[in-house]
Amino acid sequence: MPEMCLVHILDDDEELSESLAWLLESVGIRSERHHDARAFLRCYDRERPSCLVLDVRMPELSGFGVQELLNEAGSPLPVVFVSAHGDIRMSVRAMQNGAVNFLEKPYDPQHMLDVVQAAQRTAQDRFARETEQRELRSRLEQLTAREAEVLRLSVEGASNKQIAARLGISAKTVDVHRARIREKTGAESIPTLVRDVLRLERR
Repeated sequence: MPEMCLVHILDDDEELSESLAWLLESVGIRSERHHDARAFLRCYDRERPSCLVLDVRMPELSGFGVQELLNEAGSPLPVVFVSAHGDIRMSVRAMQNGAVNFLEKPYDPQHMLDVVQAAQRTAQDRFARETEQRELRSRLEQLTAREAEVLRLSVEGASNKQIAARLGISAKTVDVHRARIREKTGAESIPTLVRDVLRLERR
């Protein structure tokens, strides 16, 4: 697992969070400990791949409250819940709201390592997808209004002839626009770009 994938530990129990940090460090996993939920939310950097081990019961803002705020912000952060008072209802709620796992304290150390490493892989995948989406949006923003219109019709499945008729331009002009679209976006072809745009819209 790449070292750059950080594990955040958010738990108001300092002794338990220190113990988990030591466990992760023993296999070369870097972590940061947080004891205040709102302070964590202020410092969390979504520009860096990471995952979160999150305690359910904390003062002022619960783990579920943290999860809700992360979801509202569209955060890609994979969340692993831990609780000394967990039950099926809590576990179901956590998973329905997007958590990748829910562990009861005290947890088996090896199982926790397996769960965290799986969460790190998920974090890397989500970070790569989000980076790809951001780069594609940036390239699409370079298109003129007419080029964006040609691309939109291409995404809808219209042929060059149909696009020309819809926009009141010649098929040759459509070809020119499509060439400029490919140049500005760095796409291998319009079908490849259409595929990427459709994939972006589904996320």
